[in-house]
Amino acid sequence: MRKTISALALAGLLALPAMGVAGGGGAANADLEKKIEELSRQLEELKAAMAAQAENVESLSDNLDEMDARSEEWDLAARFKLYGDYRARYDYYNADSVFGRSIENDSLLTNRFRLNMRVKATENVEFKGRMVMYKTWGNQSAFTSEGDPMYPVFDGNVTRTPIHDSAVYMDRAFVNWNNIAGIPMWFSIGRRPTTDGPPGQIRMGVDDRLATPMAFMDWPFDGLSLGYAWNWGAEAMGTSRMRFCYGRGFEAGLLDDVGSTIDDMDFAGLSWDIMKKGDRFAYIQSFMAFNLINYPNFQDPIVNSAFGEMSGMGERMNLGNVLHTSAVYMDKIAGFNYFISGGWSQSQPDASGMFNDPFSMAGPNTSDEDGYSIYLGIRYDLDEAGLKFGAEWNYGSEYWLAMSPGHDDIYQSKLATRGNVFELYTIWDLPTGEAISKYAQTFIRLGYQHYEYDYFGSGNWNLAPYDLSDSADLAKLQMMGQDPVESADQVYLTFEAFF
Repeated sequence: MRKTISALALAGLLALPAMGVAGGGGAANADLEKKIEELSRQLEELKAAMAAQAENVESLSDNLDEMDARSEEWDLAARFKLYGDYRARYDYYNADSVFGRSIENDSLLTNRFRLNMRVKATENVEFKGRMVMYKTWGNQSAFTSEGDPMYPVFDGNVTRTPIHDSAVYMDRAFVNWNNIAGIPMWFSIGRRPTTDGPPGQIRMGVDDRLATPMAFMDWPFDGLSLGYAWNWGAEAMGTSRMRFCYGRGFEAGLLDDVGSTIDDMDFAGLSWDIMKKGDRFAYIQSFMAFNLINYPNFQDPIVNSAFGEMSGMGERMNLGNVLHTSAVYMDKIAGFNYFISGGWSQSQPDASGMFNDPFSMAGPNTSDEDGYSIYLGIRYDLDEAGLKFGAEWNYGSEYWLAMSPGHDDIYQSKLATRGNVFELYTIWDLPTGEAISKYAQTFIRLGYQHYEYDYFGSGNWNLAPYDLSDSADLAKLQMMGQDPVESADQVYLTFEAFF
């Protein structure tokens, strides 16, 4: 277009002399000169406009290139899904020991913040992680040395116990490779999702499954799993999935053959979702804990040394294996949730023995000991008022072992109890307005727990489970300087927000 205008202008200029001669008048020449000047001015304006337009087109092209680059970054950022929860919790705890002591904490206050992450690397490879900060208000430790019925912090409870500062620990970090070979099979490796398993979500008020294993296995550990899923083909049966799981509970480290040596403590077993259809869920798990140690590797080296000496367990050693099997069935009818579950444990000690009685003339106890537990619960949901009311009971026998150092009961794991635990609770879904996040939940949870211990050493496989109602066993406990808790009451109140 620019060339066409220039040619017309040139032709006009060449024609001007002829036009002036033909006209024969000065006035006509003057008028033509004005027109030529006006045409030249318009031509220059047109050239300037065309140049400006060319600059705009070039700038727009640059902006489009930049937007393309940014959109790629936005797509990369959109792969990351972040969500989490915060909990403020108040606990009142009162316990009575066998020989008359009263242990009390009238107000233990804690903060817990958890941040979850999900991100896909490829279509079938996904990372999942969770970081946790869990701290007691106004203290450098949640527990003192004066009669606290609690192990110090170690790998199996580090993100599940209020710690001495506001440090953030990695609670879960694992990668899933899904749809292997185009079939419903997957491989997963990393820090495992092994805490708050079913049916724990019922009393925690979240209703979504929070972990792979059942609540009797409440132990954060590092490991892997290989699984396969299928559909039963019958409407009532829904779906099913089976997993082989392996994990490490204790790393022995670098050893030599001069002094005493210990082996790594490992877990291995099967986890089977028998059926999942809506709220109906049936599950069974069976695993072996190999080369159990008498006590774990605590974070504080001073505690490591003192624990062995003061407890009488001495040097760290392996004690044998434990076979563990548990199952749960849960469902919901209208607003009525219920579950029934149970567990069986069998200790298989080596020459070092388990459940040892130092007063026995026969030496370490190398007999296999069987224990069992029953766990029942109900919850009624009054949706119109945003209220839920629940009750639970569990019982553990003399030799019952729960692998639950990662429990969420602050002081003692209720599911590890050798005796009875009763719990009542209510949950109020707060009227906080429209949800902004699909993960959003805000509620208050108020609960009461009553512990009645029949035997000494709940959760402990080292010393014999002395009968707390037997005078001879009580005399042994006194001679060992032990004054175990016989009964305890705990009240808790939480404010929880998921976002």
